[in-house]
Amino acid sequence: MSLVRDLARQVFETESHAISRLSDLLTEEFDRAVECMLACKGRVVLSGVGKSGLIARKIAATLTSTGTPAFFLHPSEALHGDLGLLSPDDVFLSLSSSGETDELLRMSPYIQQLGVPHICIVGNVHSTLARHAQVVLDASVEAEACPLQLAPTASSTAALAMGDALAMTLMQLKGFRSEDFATFHPAGSLGRRLLMQVSQVMRTQDLPTLAPDTPVQQVIHCISAGRLGLAVVTVQGHITGIVTDGDVRRAMERRQEQFFTLLAADLMTPQPVCVAPELRLRDAEILMNQRKITSLLVAEAGKLTGILQIYDLGI
Repeated sequence: MSLVRDLARQVFETESHAISRLSDLLTEEFDRAVECMLACKGRVVLSGVGKSGLIARKIAATLTSTGTPAFFLHPSEALHGDLGLLSPDDVFLSLSSSGETDELLRMSPYIQQLGVPHICIVGNVHSTLARHAQVVLDASVEAEACPLQLAPTASSTAALAMGDALAMTLMQLKGFRSEDFATFHPAGSLGRRLLMQVSQVMRTQDLPTLAPDTPVQQVIHCISAGRLGLAVVTVQGHITGIVTDGDVRRAMERRQEQFFTLLAADLMTPQPVCVAPELRLRDAEILMNQRKITSLLVAEAGKLTGILQIYDLGI
């Protein structure tokens, strides 16, 4: 066994154990934290120093993108004026592995003075920070993945997992939907697929169409010229079938002697999958995956209006 891979596995095992152990550490304090955040009329303000600060930033981003407005407040900046960003309608969520982070402890009296509910995620529930907070979430670990037991590894992973648990619980209790997620992520590929319709990205120009009695040589030319790997068989504009480059190859293998006598009607797949122009891109993607196809014909009243390929989804 590779020593390098063995060392990596030890890290994975230590950190996965730390996350698994969190289930046993859940108490009614988690319920209280969720209730407090659900009742929040302002924002959830997260704070931490060092690695805990980085984790706090990530949790803030996750909360914000899943329906719970949040932002990160650096303790040092807070003590030099940024406490003014806090309002009584907010909830304060601090992160500290030791629970003895000086900057957070210095902030605590002011948080209490402002009347802001204080939740903490700590690695030591008997710490000073835990005593100052109204709700204490235990994210303690038995060991770090660091062989020197110095670098925050399992502890930061556990804190992140606890934050994710809060965010995902809140998301479901608030009835946050995929459409809501898309609204907050309009520039992302997922947001694009959830918000946009097939009609907005489908190809409509120079669509490769042909008649059922088109000879195979012209079928091949039509598919090549269209550069979509297919040709649509139509009668008076109505879709009757589809011929793909795969259909042509299979016909060449199975019907070698008669191949050049074949017509489009002999090669086509009748009643191909068609969708409406107003279908969401996400639903089109699901349909493609279910049918194991890479193209969809877009039709209105049975007439071809466009072609959507999986590449158009921006996956």
